[in-house]
This record gives sequence, C-alpha cells and structure tokens, in this order.
Amino acid sequence: MVKIKAAVFRDDSLKPSLEELELTGPGDGEVLVKIVATGVCHTDLKTAGPGGRSPRPVVLGHEGAGIVEAVGPGVTDIVEGDHVVMSFTSCGACPSCLDAQPAYCYVADHFACARPDGEDYLHGDDGAVHGDFFNQSSFATHAIAKRRGVVKVREDAPLEFLGPLGCGVQTGAGAVLNVFKMKPGQTLVVFGTGSLGLSAVMAARIAGAGRIIAVDVHPNRLQLAAELGADEVIRAEGGPVSERILGLLPDGVDFALDTTAVASVMLQAIEVLAPRGTFGFVAAPENGGALSIPMRPLMKARKIVGIMEGNSNPEVFIPQLVDFHMQGKFPFDRLIRFYPFDDIEQAFHDSEAGTTIKPVLRMT
Repeated sequence: MVKIKAAVFRDDSLKPSLEELELTGPGDGEVLVKIVATGVCHTDLKTAGPGGRSPRPVVLGHEGAGIVEAVGPGVTDIVEGDHVVMSFTSCGACPSCLDAQPAYCYVADHFACARPDGEDYLHGDDGAVHGDFFNQSSFATHAIAKRRGVVKVREDAPLEFLGPLGCGVQTGAGAVLNVFKMKPGQTLVVFGTGSLGLSAVMAARIAGAGRIIAVDVHPNRLQLAAELGADEVIRAEGGPVSERILGLLPDGVDFALDTTAVASVMLQAIEVLAPRGTFGFVAAPENGGALSIPMRPLMKARKIVGIMEGNSNPEVFIPQLVDFHMQGKFPFDRLIRFYPFDDIEQAFHDSEAGTTIKPVLRMT
C-alpha cells in the first residue's frame, strides 16, 4: 500500500480537491509508476464537467509519464527504474488488437473506471475513489496501469515532456502518419490548431507534405502553426473558409483533419476534399453527433473516417515519436506550458480558455 496525493473530482465543477489517498497494488500484469509529469487533455475537461461519462468520485488524467516503482506478477519486460509513458490499454485478443490496432479494441472502456473484479485500488478517508481512467488516473503522484498501456522510452529523452505522447499528441500525429498514411507531395488542411492539430502539422512536415494549411480563430496559434510547418494559415472569422482553401488548392486537398467537433466546420472540411480525398475527425459534434452530408460528392471516392488515438499501437508509435523529437523533427515541446500539480485548477482554466495549448502538471 502506498500513500499518494491525488486530484479527486467529486462533482462537475472542474475544481478537484487535492487529497491523500491509499493506493493498493500493483496486481497481476500491472505496473506502479511514480508520476513525473502528466498532460491535461480536453477529454479530462469534458469528463470532469457536466455530463462527464465517468463515475464520481474519480481521479482523472491520462497523459502520464514517470518512473516505474514496482511491477506486479507476470510483468517481466519492464523493471523498477524504467522510464515510461502511460497510454490507453486494450484487451489484446479482439480482432482489432490482433490486427495491431488496439485503439479500436472491442472490449476496452476507458471511461468506466472499474476493474473486471469490481475492486477499487484507491481509497480516501470517506471510502473508495474510482481510478483506472484511461488505464492510469495520472492526476496523482503515483498511478497504476495494465502493462499493455505502459511504454518504455529511452532514458536520454526529457521525461517531463513526454506524457502528452500518450494521447493528444499521438492522436494528431497518428492521424497523419497511421490513418492518412500521407505520401510526399500530398496536401493537408487542419481545422483547429491546439496540441492535436499542431501535432498533425508537424507530422505532415515529417511525411513530406506538399502543402499544409492550418485554420483557427486564434492568431497566436496560427503563428505557431506557421513556425512548425504550415505553408498557409487562415484565420476563421467572418464565415466559412472553404472558398479560401479552394482558392489556394482549386482541386481540393488530399486530407482534411477536424479537431474542433463543430458541425459547420466539419462540413467545410468535407467540402474542400479532392477526389479520393479523406476527411478525418477525432470527436463527434455536441449536437448528438449528427451531420447532414450530401452524398453525391462522395461518389468520387471521398472518404470519411473517425480516428481514435491516432490509430496508434503505442508500444511502437510512441518510441518513434520520441526518436523524431530527439532528432529535432518533432518539436512538440513548444506546445507545452508547465504548472505545479497544486495549480491543476488553473491549468484546467487555461486549457479551457485556450490560453495554453498543452498544460502539463509537474509532480514536484
């Protein structure tokens, strides 16, 4: 049993209480990680707020990076002292997992915050607290994860920066490299240049994109997009931008990626596709997830694809992204602003307001 400090969400106010909890484990096939730093993702905000899909009280957080402190029975390929990034887990046996696409696991429910045996491994003064959010609940000084969602990384990489690779960054980069499988010379437009969209921009530059267009409402984010590889940036103000995009690329774009989950924006993204182009989205609209899409343009082999976790196989993809970063090709550290763990409420506020692209909490 380990005493830890954790951010516990007991209501939907986005204001967690910092509490001392007792953590038991690791159990069979599990790893105990001392968290060095953990990213704040919009999924955390949505889950913590009204209508969040996870039970209360709960410890959230799903972009943790740290050092292995202990391993449970059956774990032999990770040892105490290893540097790791924590990511989502999967069953390992369904058709998706067997096809090395664990992001689309038939079984895993990252929001349930419950183990198959129904036991809780986190307890406070007034009873059990839900953990296991996205296989980690890393808004805490320590976290437990199933081995399949823990990725060993090279020790010369800056560990405090690496947590966002476990979700948001791998989603954006993976959309380009794993889902679109972009080839040199192909074109991309990204709607929304938060951490996910900017990761897609950087990945497209690695892939040798012929033209990258970034669209956003925030001038400072568009400036960063240009610095990270976008050839053109468009500030979305005063109506649809599809005509401006088609003015730059009259035949349309090979790939359009939406990170906004705004229905009207998603329709613009579909509108600017070239024949055989692909539209990818990472979240459904808030209006029940419905879009009214004209079907005739899709007859020219245009495709629509939903993307989860960048179709990443974390054990393979996260080390690749770390290598790209160490080679200077993937400077995702430029998206990050650090906050002390005690300032988690401020980090949530700045993320929601858009003043910080990728908040990362340091456990110091």
